[in-house]
Parts: sequence; structure tokens; C-alpha cells
Amino acid sequence: MRKVVAGKLHGIHVTEANLNYHGSITLDPDHCEQAGILPMEFVEIWNKNSGARISTYVILGERGSRCCILNGAAARTCQAGDQVIICNSSYVDEVELTSTRPKILTFDQGNNIVEKLTYAVSRDDLGRYGFQILNDAEESLPIPLLVSAS
Repeated sequence: MRKVVAGKLHGIHVTEANLNYHGSITLDPDHCEQAGILPMEFVEIWNKNSGARISTYVILGERGSRCCILNGAAARTCQAGDQVIICNSSYVDEVELTSTRPKILTFDQGNNIVEKLTYAVSRDDLGRYGFQILNDAEESLPIPLLVSAS
């Protein structure tokens, strides 16, 4: 089993940091549903402003609020306005990798969704891996992968 990206909120902005809450990250359910992130699921959070990297679990905020609130100890790692990446993961057998389709959302300053992307892994006849980022219109943006299967 390999741990792989399952979904990602890329470049979402922190709307609040609440040190006095008992932990977690509060997210808009609309964003979570579109990226495949579940309530109570553990996620990794990477702060693009400070470089801080933490792990915590998701709780759902108000639908349509576009919130991204770091709570408890996590509030020490981010400030309102910081841009973060929130990523969940799953474990898959290598043979399932080409059928895995993580959903990635990108955001503007107001936490409105700018792009809906999908990651896609393929294998050629020689067993070498390829990687593409597909937009919601299924247009392909090829990205070369430097590692080949052995």
C-alpha cells in the first residue's frame, strides 16, 4: 500500500485562528465535498506564508461561508490571511494508482474556487508512469514525470 493524495484545497486563505477552541480546522462543507474531504478526517496543512506543516482533523463550518479556521494549537501556526494547502490522503495498492483521481481546488483571496482540477496517473506499454493535471473541462496539461517504474 502507498499513501497518495486523495484531495486538496490549494491556496485557500485562513479566515481566522482561534486559539481558545479545542482543536481542529473548520472548513466550509461545500469545499470539503468538492475535494472529497470528510468531517473528522485527518488532513495535512502546509502554510505557504510561514512554511509550517501540521496535521489535524476537519470539522465542518457553515455551508457557503468559505471559512478556513485553525483552532486550538493549530492556531499558533497560521494567521488570518495566510495561504495554506490542505491535503487528505488515502492508501492504495500500486495497481489502483491509475484509477485514483484526486480532486484539487484552487482559490482566490476571498476563498472562492478558481479552478477544479484532477490529478491523473497513467502507465505506458513499457510500464513507465505519466502524470497529468486535468481541468474541469477535461483539458489535459501534461507534466513530465522523471521517475519510471522498475
